[in-house]
Amino acid sequence: MKLVVQVRLLPTPEQAAALEATLHACNEAASWVSEVAFARGEFKNFALRRHTYDTVKSRWDLGAQAAQHVIKKTCDAYTTLKANLRAGNLGKPGSKRYRQVAEKPVVFRPQGAQPYDDRMLSWQIPGRTVSIWTTGGRVKSVAFTASAEQLATLALYRKGESDLLERDGMWFLNATCEVPEAPLNTEPVDFLGIDLGIVNIATTSDGEILAGRELNRIRTRERGLRAKLQKKNTPSAKRRLKKRRRKEARRAKDINHKIAKHMVAEAERTGRGIALEDLTGIRERVRLRKPQRATHSSWAFAQLGQFIAYKARKAGVPVMHVDPAYTSRTCAECGHIDQANRVSQAWFACRSCGFVDHADRNSSRNIRARAWELWRRGAPSTAPAPPRTPRVGTGRKRSITASDARCASPAL
Repeated sequence: MKLVVQVRLLPTPEQAAALEATLHACNEAASWVSEVAFARGEFKNFALRRHTYDTVKSRWDLGAQAAQHVIKKTCDAYTTLKANLRAGNLGKPGSKRYRQVAEKPVVFRPQGAQPYDDRMLSWQIPGRTVSIWTTGGRVKSVAFTASAEQLATLALYRKGESDLLERDGMWFLNATCEVPEAPLNTEPVDFLGIDLGIVNIATTSDGEILAGRELNRIRTRERGLRAKLQKKNTPSAKRRLKKRRRKEARRAKDINHKIAKHMVAEAERTGRGIALEDLTGIRERVRLRKPQRATHSSWAFAQLGQFIAYKARKAGVPVMHVDPAYTSRTCAECGHIDQANRVSQAWFACRSCGFVDHADRNSSRNIRARAWELWRRGAPSTAPAPPRTPRVGTGRKRSITASDARCASPAL
């Protein structure tokens, strides 16, 4: 399976200036290519290259490989945009948000990521340096830092392209690695049902509850602090806001990694599979009052589900996604469905048989039962990644990019 190892570059001021000029040139060229593609209605790599390749090379002084990657990056951006529009992730057709993104060309940020292949980037892993192409020439001996696990993964499994990006004044390389995965367990003894929620981040059918109280308190505090600093709007307040950028997201990501690692390890240890709810599009389906929207939008259930899926795939644990309809209203003992069964956020009491249990644990047991029934009927595991879209027009095998892989630290 493909994973991304992110390492931090430690360039000198001269090297950083060269990298910054390169990113700005590549993304400015990509925005121009995007305008041409939008005006002509041509979004295929080979066809678009005929209209833009020579101009990109001469106008922005890019090498042959860099120019091809700029055009390919633009085509990939439109492919992703069209997929999001079809899935309804950007609103319904005709809505204001839908028109805002569909009726104008894609624009690339000056610090946006730029793909590099092995002709433009070479790794000296023992010395922890890289040699990288820039618009000002080849820059050698750019230092990077990484953990021992990351260095081992890079040395053994790095394959394909790497992405150069700048974030908050720091430089990173996202390297694609093809890591071997364990054989899939085709005969699980049972499934571990996992109910995802806001009050309790995850609840298993074994009765284990991972509460989200601390994370929710931190999020509420961060929102209040951001509001105060934005209202103050002084230079020191702006500095504090900049310093705290992405802090909440990093904390939530770390918690999701730990939860996913624990769940997969438990399922692997007991020879079971993992059952999850299919919550695709829940933000578009659910209507909430204004005080609830911030809490609901901060719920990183999709990220947690992705972490569980790729860690399970790496460990050979089968994963099933089931229909979440009525899992919170159905009695796990007798199967009676009634809205009145959910007496409160925390408790479930069946109106038919009198069964009483924690509401999230009851839901996780229903999820486990549905997954087991699907598995017995021969439904395949949904852990493997979706099929890749073949590259059209060039006739060559599509290369592996860091954006195609599932982003994760190999140490987790």
